[in-house]
Amino acid sequence: MSEAAKYSAFELLRDGRRVEIRALRPEDRTDIVAAVDHMSVKSLYRRFFGLKRHFSEREIDFFLNVDFANHVALVAAMRDAGRAAIVGGGRYIVVRPGVAEVAFTVVDKFQGQGIGRVLMRHIVALARDAGLKELIAEVLPENTPMLKVFEKSGLKHRTVQGDGVVHVALQLT
Repeated sequence: MSEAAKYSAFELLRDGRRVEIRALRPEDRTDIVAAVDHMSVKSLYRRFFGLKRHFSEREIDFFLNVDFANHVALVAAMRDAGRAAIVGGGRYIVVRPGVAEVAFTVVDKFQGQGIGRVLMRHIVALARDAGLKELIAEVLPENTPMLKVFEKSGLKHRTVQGDGVVHVALQLT
């Protein structure tokens, strides 16, 4: 089992609340589905580039069954209404040697607190440890919060707009 599969770190958000950034676990299924249920249509559209309210069992399995080598997934977990909840997630999937596609999502209620920025920092650390050289993403032009996460990552990056999306490449070296 890779170190990424046991990953866990704690961070403080802008509002002072504590969030755990940790590896996705198979037993997170119910909490992942609950997180999706708490996301707006707009947020789901920004993440999946289409109207998406429910996921098939096959899609859920894809999102939950990660190998922590070519597919690495982290969640942001914290207390919400007195119980533990997953409030965001980020992942990368290797698309060719040295390059992985990266994606994030944060439950609407928790957006604007720095969760995307924190997830990005931890994903970058794991990607570097895995020897990756570049992270790529496709982002809808109106998804300015995600574009800002990439801009403020501290990484050398380039963006190219085309085909209705912004193609982002982030250099890890």
